[in-house]
Amino acid sequence: MRLIDLSVPVTTGMPVYPGDPQVAIAPALSVAADGVNVLHLDMGSQSGTHVDAPFHIDDALPTLDRLPLERFWGRAVVVDARGAEPRTPLGPSLFEDRPRAGDIVLVATGWSRHWGHDDYLAHPYLTPEAAELLVDAGIRTVGIDALSVDATPADDLPAHRILCGAHAVIAENLTGLDPLLDAQTAGEPIEVSLLPLRLPAADGAPVRAVARVG
Repeated sequence: MRLIDLSVPVTTGMPVYPGDPQVAIAPALSVAADGVNVLHLDMGSQSGTHVDAPFHIDDALPTLDRLPLERFWGRAVVVDARGAEPRTPLGPSLFEDRPRAGDIVLVATGWSRHWGHDDYLAHPYLTPEAAELLVDAGIRTVGIDALSVDATPADDLPAHRILCGAHAVIAENLTGLDPLLDAQTAGEPIEVSLLPLRLPAADGAPVRAVARVG
């Protein structure tokens, strides 16, 4: 059994979704002056590797603390979309091997290689039809190694609306999915933890995403 980190580091000035709060981290206390080291963190709820609760796109939908913990931990299926070109819509054909209800579906675009560069915004994204297929299959947790499951920038968020409308969780800005594809090809079981910070009434929260393989 081995653990694989699927999270981007949280650092000052890290990439954020256009318009989101910038991330700033600075010492608040120090051993020399205060006897302990403590950091001051300024960041948005959607910073770095994070999950979206349905409330993210609709006030009437569940907040983060209203979702069952099973949404954030379970068996994972990784879908290989690494051949997609910039801004390519990923349709239902990508999910021909239908995942089972309750699976966590991770979409590996390979776009995490552009983290920290302008090209990161030109990521592939799910079509509404793909989101509908996943919902119809009983999937309630979908992750992607890109900035969003929708295009960036976007006038609307159709994939978000379909997934969140089904009370699904969306994980974004994942990284390091290549080893999971290799493990899946080798027939190894994969389990993923996407447990968020416990923020009451929140739209989402940063996570330390980790996969357990084998």
